[in-house]
Amino acid sequence: MFDKLADIIVNYVEVNREDIKPESRFMEDLGFTSFDFMSMLGEIEDELDVEINQEEAANIRTVQEAVEYLEKIS
Repeated sequence: MFDKLADIIVNYVEVNREDIKPESRFMEDLGFTSFDFMSMLGEIEDELDVEINQEEAANIRTVQEAVEYLEKIS
């Protein structure tokens, strides 16, 4: 799941794939804006055929938290 998520992340922000770590924070470390993050969630829903709860997604700060959440709902 981490690799799939990292592949999606590089479509939204200018960051090298190898610089994405589980502890990377979306806003502070990877440079996401709120719009980038919400757009990415939409793509994840389409790619993984899942429905992301927006309230729960608002609490996701790191790549690892996103991976754990996606593993829980898929």
